[in-house]
Amino acid sequence: MSCNYADGLSPYENKGVLGIAEKFDTNEEIESKVTKLVELLEMSKHVVVHTGAGISTTAGIPDFRGPNGVWTLEEKGEKPKLNISFDEAVPTITHMALRCLVEKGYVHYVISQNIDGLHLKSSLPRSYLSELHGNMFIEQCNKCRRQFVRSTATPTVGQKPCGGPCPRQCRGGVLLDNILDWEHDLPERDLDMAFMHSTLADLNITLGTTLQIIPSGNLPLKNKKYDGKLVICNLQPTKHDKKADLIIHTYVDDILSKVCKRLGLEIPAYNSKEDPTKPSTEGNQEWTIQPKAIKELEKQYNAKQKAASAQRKAGKSKFTFFTAKEPTISKKKIKPIDIDESKGKHAPDTKDAPCVKKSN
Repeated sequence: MSCNYADGLSPYENKGVLGIAEKFDTNEEIESKVTKLVELLEMSKHVVVHTGAGISTTAGIPDFRGPNGVWTLEEKGEKPKLNISFDEAVPTITHMALRCLVEKGYVHYVISQNIDGLHLKSSLPRSYLSELHGNMFIEQCNKCRRQFVRSTATPTVGQKPCGGPCPRQCRGGVLLDNILDWEHDLPERDLDMAFMHSTLADLNITLGTTLQIIPSGNLPLKNKKYDGKLVICNLQPTKHDKKADLIIHTYVDDILSKVCKRLGLEIPAYNSKEDPTKPSTEGNQEWTIQPKAIKELEKQYNAKQKAASAQRKAGKSKFTFFTAKEPTISKKKIKPIDIDESKGKHAPDTKDAPCVKKSN
């Protein structure tokens, strides 16, 4: 069952602020806000979506900090009633809508905190996805660091041996699950891509997350100093609500359904024949972020940083990444990760949440 993932993690005292009451906008407010969101999508040139556990609840997978979340109920000595196995879970309307929006060019990258593998099952290409906390259907070689798709959810969590020898026959290479435990370092390639895309975005959208886990919860703010926009879609309030340009309080499936309808897009149904985890697909499919993709994005990132620096020195108004004429690419490599803020540890942010409840 999906709760077994939580049970497999190491004991951890501080799991964040739990059980905050949910809020629902009125129908009129939802329609007005969706109109604004569609306008932002149509005018934006680089849109990044950040997904959390709230987008998978309609698949039968419980969230963690909602009123009936795993950690919330744990404090009461209870277990969620909503609890399907990862193998049986299929992508939600939101997962399939995101794939559609990527295919049609409205969304340019997805950054996920989820380990349920539903973005993978939706057949969203790896080149459009960072998985910051791992994936139950991925195993990674401890030698060559390549990742491979599993047909069943891993029986282990915490980067333990789970799948035998590396398919590439690396000398001594053993396959491990890539699920983070508390305080584990985030995967470097996924984090680098997520950081750069979040910074380059003129529009960051968060779906189904309270943004409490760092560094992933702070990534949607990376575009703000470049005059980027932030949209938050969540039933509970988040720690970054005051910095958002638009907040929508309703179910994410409803939001994405309305958005796609207004854009004239038909959300595809889940098709098991397109699901890389199904035995009918080719075995040992790779799920590795290619170094070439990182280098290409890094060129864009460095160019934008150089242009922003030049404009600040010239004393001009706030810089925006997206101009008609692209700046010259810098040959100087700029390290994409802010060491002070993005140490890459999987843990709740306690600095900005002094009222955090402690688990029993």
